[in-house]
Amino acid sequence: MFWVERDTIAGIAEMGVRCGQLGIHGDTPVTPEFLTKIKTGLAEFDFHIVTIVAAYSGEDYADLPTVQRTVGFIPRSTRAERLKRTLELVDTASALGVSSIACHVGFVPEDKNDPDYIDVRDAVRKICDYAAAHGQTFALETGQESAHALLEFIEDVDRPNLKVNFDPANMILYGSGDPHEAVGILASKIVSVHAKDGDWPAPKSLGKERPLGKGSVDFPRFIKTLRDAGYQGQLFIEREAHNPVERVEDMRAAVPFLKGLL
Repeated sequence: MFWVERDTIAGIAEMGVRCGQLGIHGDTPVTPEFLTKIKTGLAEFDFHIVTIVAAYSGEDYADLPTVQRTVGFIPRSTRAERLKRTLELVDTASALGVSSIACHVGFVPEDKNDPDYIDVRDAVRKICDYAAAHGQTFALETGQESAHALLEFIEDVDRPNLKVNFDPANMILYGSGDPHEAVGILASKIVSVHAKDGDWPAPKSLGKERPLGKGSVDFPRFIKTLRDAGYQGQLFIEREAHNPVERVEDMRAAVPFLKGLL
């Protein structure tokens, strides 16, 4: 996955990659000029965007309490604004010919009678209905809930185009459960998969992301788990190192690593 502010389509294509997810930050204006720039780059390098991934202004992944307070549709003060932004990105995806959008919905309350649970569920229903009218799926990224809790939420939303963007490292980083078991639970809903690695956290903290193959995911086993579950889609390399040089080097190394497993 790449963010248009930091990585160019040319740089990603040079690694031998021909498709990806396009992350759009909350403060990025989606103007006609923006769309033209993206379309031109995609055409020039024969690159295909599979998913638009929404991030929102004000989100912060510093630690668990901060994630709970700032990420996705959970913060009440930004919920309406982020819903509006997500619907705009459905239009953006449509303009780019992309059939899926995704995001982190945030830590959904376990109590289905919690007002925040109800509001977030209804917001996701609105996005799903709007995306369905554009022939798109809306995918929730794994990590902040257990696989069982996420599946329950998806079933409660009750929209056929609500799917899962599966990130095995996030399951580990948040301490949400074994990613291999989670694939089995969510298999019928998975439409995209992140190739990201990381280590388990200390209590009440986030784990540490690691270069692909250096963390606790066990990618040879994970690839087999995906195959056994019937997944036949793409693997999207995601590396969120703060050092941009390290980030690019790790992504570059991840390409032959994954090809060797496939």
